[in-house]
Amino acid sequence: MEISDRVKELRKTLNLSQEAFGNKLGITKASVSRIENGVFNLTSQLSKLICKEFNVDYFWLTEGTGEMFTKVPETLLDKLASQYNLSDKGRIILKTYLNAPEDQQDALENFLLTLAENMKKESD
Repeated sequence: MEISDRVKELRKTLNLSQEAFGNKLGITKASVSRIENGVFNLTSQLSKLICKEFNVDYFWLTEGTGEMFTKVPETLLDKLASQYNLSDKGRIILKTYLNAPEDQQDALENFLLTLAENMKKESD
């Protein structure tokens, strides 16, 4: 699988259109299309931006090795779970949130804010 195929696979995994994917990276829909079709080569700078923006493993993107998304080091997660006395379920929730694509994190944050606002209105 070529890097162009991995970019397309990533975009589809994130459920983003070429336009939305490009907007997050500061490039046009046409540029995304050209990258996915192998017309444009992915620059090192853009590769790093994709990895940072979408929590993607650099070696997966550039070489096709490893997992698509980066993982939070277990030791850090273990420290947080211990420091905040998280249950096993709480630890799983935190791990899932940290490994989720940014759009899914945003959706969860928006849901929780709306829930908190509605609960406050009900108690007033």
